[in-house]
Amino acid sequence: MAMKGRTDQDEPALCKPAPDEAPVHRPPLLTAGLGWLRTPGTGSPLRWFFSAIWLVYLIQPVHALFGHRHGVLWIGGGLAITLAFCAIYVPTVIDTDRRPRLARAGLVAIVALAALACVVYGKGWTPLWIYVSAAAGMILSAEPDGRRRALRRVLAVAVCYIFFSWLSHDDAEDFWAVLLPVVLVGVAMIGFRMQIQLMQELSQARGTVAKLAANEERLRLARDMHDLTGQSLSVITLKSELAAKRLSRLPATQERDTVLGDLGDIGRVSRQTLHDIREAVSGYRRPTLAIEVITARNALDAAGIRLDDDTGLTLRSGTFDADAEAALAWCLREAVTNVIRHSGAKNCRIRLTEHPGELSLEIFDDGRGLGQPHPDQQPDPQPDPQPDPQSAKGTGLRGMSERLSAAGGRLALGAADPARSQGFKLTATVPVDRYDA
Repeated sequence: MAMKGRTDQDEPALCKPAPDEAPVHRPPLLTAGLGWLRTPGTGSPLRWFFSAIWLVYLIQPVHALFGHRHGVLWIGGGLAITLAFCAIYVPTVIDTDRRPRLARAGLVAIVALAALACVVYGKGWTPLWIYVSAAAGMILSAEPDGRRRALRRVLAVAVCYIFFSWLSHDDAEDFWAVLLPVVLVGVAMIGFRMQIQLMQELSQARGTVAKLAANEERLRLARDMHDLTGQSLSVITLKSELAAKRLSRLPATQERDTVLGDLGDIGRVSRQTLHDIREAVSGYRRPTLAIEVITARNALDAAGIRLDDDTGLTLRSGTFDADAEAALAWCLREAVTNVIRHSGAKNCRIRLTEHPGELSLEIFDDGRGLGQPHPDQQPDPQPDPQPDPQSAKGTGLRGMSERLSAAGGRLALGAADPARSQGFKLTATVPVDRYDA
């Protein structure tokens, strides 16, 4: 019944909260907890806790060091091995993505420590191979073709456990009780690593979708701004000029001259406003690497060309200077167009690489090299005796070079395979000090 007196003008108020409505506040503890709900493997503080908590089972072999009448050197050696193993194991498992080389080196180190502990201290230390298996499954499954390779390494760790159990004369009951975790924990870590990779890919896909939606909204705003205001301002300019011409035919008076001046001001303001709107529209339509790589992927796929692109094109998009990114995006668009139209390539590779003080976009193809004619192109019966090197590059390449120069960058061309003079490589570089970190 309370809706009876509502009019159409009141309808948008349904989407707005009441002015006196109190905002909803989450408890600080809940907010802090939700802040840790990040993509797995991206740096949650809880990863240190969940990686180190399982080391509590090493208390049993450490306690056994004090159970017999051994010297201080014996106990100190066991404690040193335990501390070194823990200090290497936790960063090795956690920093697999950030420091892959150090992670592999850490894996080798904990293998050596586990072997040393089993040889010196005997069968009570064979459970260390469970942690070695977990680290092998986590680290090696992150590499290309990692699942099969990691599974083979987990089985190799199981073989090492069997050998050292035999060497330390472990009894059958304890042997089987540890062998199953050595194999199953390693396989479980491979599956856990696959889940982390899938979650990271999903997070990247969501970021790409968000950037596409934002770009689409910018294009819509630019289109509406141009359509709604451009025509009106053009009519205002035309009407003011027409009124000024009609007034100029009247007898000269001070009032007429004043009105003519006002009409001239109206025309100038409307023209300047129209110019500013067009500049704003062109700014909204500025290309980005994230959008251009998706467009390039669709275009190359339609042309039957296989694309191998870099995830950094999407991840770094929008993180540095807009003018520099626009220059690289224009280069990417023009380079892909050249690959489709002129190269005859079957494969195309795009990489975004960082160098000291610079960021480079590299496009490779396996088609015709630089200077090789297109099969459909007819040879010129009367070639120019003095060809212009700039014209040989083509208008598109000249435009890329000009855009990069305006952004403080440069363009380099060459063969993708210099040894065989095959393929084509284009490198567009912008200085790093031109974009924000």
